[in-house]
Amino acid sequence: MDKDFIGRKQEIKILQDIKDSGKAEFVAVYGRRRVGKTYLIQQFFNYSFAFSATGILEGTREEELFAFTSAMIAVGYTGPQPKTWLEAFEALKSVLEKQSHKGRLVIYIDELPCFDTPKSGFVRALGHFWNTWAALRKDVILVVCGSATSWMIENIVNDHGGLHDRTTHTIYLRQFTLAETESYLKTKKIHWPRQMIVETYMMLGGVPYYLSLLNPQESLAQNIDRLYFHKNAELGPEYKRLYASLFKSPESYIRIVELLGKNKQGLTRGEIAENLKISSSGTLSKQLENLEYCDIIRRYVTKMGGKPKTNEAYFQLVDLFTLFHLTFSKKLTTEDYWVQHLNTPVLNTWQGLAFEHVCMVHINQIRHALGLDRIAVEYYSWRSSKVPRAQVDMIIERADRLINLCEIKYTQSEYTITSDEDLKVRNRAAAFVRETKTRSGILPTWITPYGLSPNEYSSNVQYQVTMDDLFAG
Repeated sequence: MDKDFIGRKQEIKILQDIKDSGKAEFVAVYGRRRVGKTYLIQQFFNYSFAFSATGILEGTREEELFAFTSAMIAVGYTGPQPKTWLEAFEALKSVLEKQSHKGRLVIYIDELPCFDTPKSGFVRALGHFWNTWAALRKDVILVVCGSATSWMIENIVNDHGGLHDRTTHTIYLRQFTLAETESYLKTKKIHWPRQMIVETYMMLGGVPYYLSLLNPQESLAQNIDRLYFHKNAELGPEYKRLYASLFKSPESYIRIVELLGKNKQGLTRGEIAENLKISSSGTLSKQLENLEYCDIIRRYVTKMGGKPKTNEAYFQLVDLFTLFHLTFSKKLTTEDYWVQHLNTPVLNTWQGLAFEHVCMVHINQIRHALGLDRIAVEYYSWRSSKVPRAQVDMIIERADRLINLCEIKYTQSEYTITSDEDLKVRNRAAAFVRETKTRSGILPTWITPYGLSPNEYSSNVQYQVTMDDLFAG
């Protein structure tokens, strides 16, 4: 593998176990667009595939068959183009049986969902290929990849037809953490301070491809303008491309995401249906589940408050690139927008919200900093139902009947708690206890980049989490 390969230790271990298993293996690898699925597989197997094909995004049945046939020709196929997928996989068997391999016979099909055009019979043919040939050979490793995560789960991982319970391993590839992002940027000769890396993460998340577009010769602000705000910027149309790659009918998903983008604490399924004026049906449940699979949103349940409705699941937007786009998409006509608006209220407000999201997706690092690795937790934002509406940035509800009430502040230096701020925090905590009727112990906790400046009010804070804690491996 590439000496500069970053992270993916668990996934590499799984792939090594698969390679060494000595039996037929069927591996499904899925994850959002640009997260590095193809790179991981190509690097691990050192491009040594007995057969490798890639689907064509939005291709027709004829185009997909042509692409598949061309890939077979590259490994020795000399026959005519198959007319059906059953014929195509029969042809592939004949080609592979003629190959001489000392080691594993690795079959790699990338962007698998693209091949499954309407009424094509592709999935049935793939199932027949696995069940009647590949699964019977101890030397075969079949690896399938796809960005359409919901399709991969429904049609491969949880298929109820010929592929039911046939995958031997599934690998869901997530975005880089802050620590992995830092390591990756160093391989790009980008040696930015951690605060700048956090700000990069606020905009691009931990998507390796987005990070690969950063230019070490430019400032972060110049990079963001070039990648997002300039005319023909590479990431300008990425929002639509992302959802088109994840879902075959992305419009309804985009409506849900844009609604959640306006509601920081999240909404229940019923509230989503009410706001969008749609039925709170199984279709909506499936769409929310699919967005969860892609790490675009997350589901949480709080049992606080004692009323039946409080046991409902809430859905909260957590994808950082989506949040960035929803906040600034109307500014795409302004080139050099980021450079011109540094340290302005609009950017400062967004950074505060985005930092909360960074913390949400690094809950494991926060748990570690608080010594909660072995304690079950639920975490969420909270907003009072009373007027004035108090809100708490993050609640960490613990199985040991304690609750960390977290204030999250994004600053360029140590944060100083004033008497007014101290009173507001106390009032928020009191409102939370009063409205939720919790009997758990309350632990005031602050999450800031550089910690708190010591004074008479900071001594009331029982736990502090800093930016460096978020970079823990």
